[in-house]
Amino acid sequence: MKIVQAKNYQDMSSIACQIILEKIKSAPSLTLGLATGSTPKGLYDCLAADYKENRTSYKNIHTANLDEYIGLPKEDKNSYHTFMNENLFKHIDIPLSQTYIPNGLAADLTEECRRYDRQIKMLGGIDLQVLGIGQNGHIGFNEPGTPFSSRTHVVDLDKSTIEANSRFFSSIEEVPNQAITMGIASILDSREILLLASGKSKAEAVYHLLNGKPDEKFPASALQLHPQVTIVADAEALQKV
Repeated sequence: MKIVQAKNYQDMSSIACQIILEKIKSAPSLTLGLATGSTPKGLYDCLAADYKENRTSYKNIHTANLDEYIGLPKEDKNSYHTFMNENLFKHIDIPLSQTYIPNGLAADLTEECRRYDRQIKMLGGIDLQVLGIGQNGHIGFNEPGTPFSSRTHVVDLDKSTIEANSRFFSSIEEVPNQAITMGIASILDSREILLLASGKSKAEAVYHLLNGKPDEKFPASALQLHPQVTIVADAEALQKV
């Protein structure tokens, strides 16, 4: 794993932005795997600002998101469809037909998981996957105990994940308790992985990632099995390393 230390959240976001822009400029039709939440928001702000200033084109880029809540309409303010549209897609020139996010309202969720895996395969796989890391080591919504062999699947969200995400909702009762997520094997199929971590609340997870052994009790440890992982973390997230 390659570790890039950033000064703070803004610096982490800027460094990650430059990494992605360089990839886009060298491969204008690549497929990006994207994440949601507070960690990548600064990255998306940087990409949007670059588009406004430099007009870096996304017309031939495809994206595939890691996950989506089950039970929320796409238009819901807390759906990941809305998050991606509001924080990135509407600020750049990517055709929405080239953006892919699981359908959390699918009538057959098992088939939706299979369909999503087929879609990623049809795109030729993910060239660069952006990840955050949960305090319990989750990547995507793969909670502790998720098999490293897992593909896109329905997951029951851990209590700690629901509590962490409740800050985006009016109350904890509104947070969905299930989601569709790319599996760990799906993530590991990505040609490159870019993991972002910021803040002292992620310090223990980053320490465990860098110093532990691969263990399904800590999902992010699967990244130790991948040949090309870059971690961009700020000083607080690296304070225990």
